[in-house]
Amino acid sequence: MTTTTAPQRIREIPYNYTSYTDREIVIRLLGDEAWQILQDLRGQRRTGRSARMLFEVLGDIWVVVRNPYLVDDLLEHPKRRAALVREMRHRLNEIRKRRDDNPQVDLLVAVAEKAVERFDGGFDETRQKRRQILERLSKITKPHNIM
Repeated sequence: MTTTTAPQRIREIPYNYTSYTDREIVIRLLGDEAWQILQDLRGQRRTGRSARMLFEVLGDIWVVVRNPYLVDDLLEHPKRRAALVREMRHRLNEIRKRRDDNPQVDLLVAVAEKAVERFDGGFDETRQKRRQILERLSKITKPHNIM
């Protein structure tokens, strides 16, 4: 009698304590084409350092966007947010340096840079939306009632 075990789901994206797989997170943050590129590049890995750095960037984005307390913290501490974004960009630059003129890596880094830009810009959007909501709700209730 032989039993087969289900393949273990390997997670490479840090801080992913959600039910989303790495594939689902990559597709949500970078798009389906980026996932396909990652699959193509998987067989070309030498050390995996660039892949780890990319997954660290995605993990940083994912943990923050999934946790409103972290969003609030980074809204209240712009220097902390700037340091996080600076570190993300540093990692992407390091990947670019290691790319060995691989056009797939160039495309992947470009898509990841756009994701970091969206992440960073999302804080200004959130701040603006919260201001608008506070303004609207203040017309019908006292501001201390609004959280």
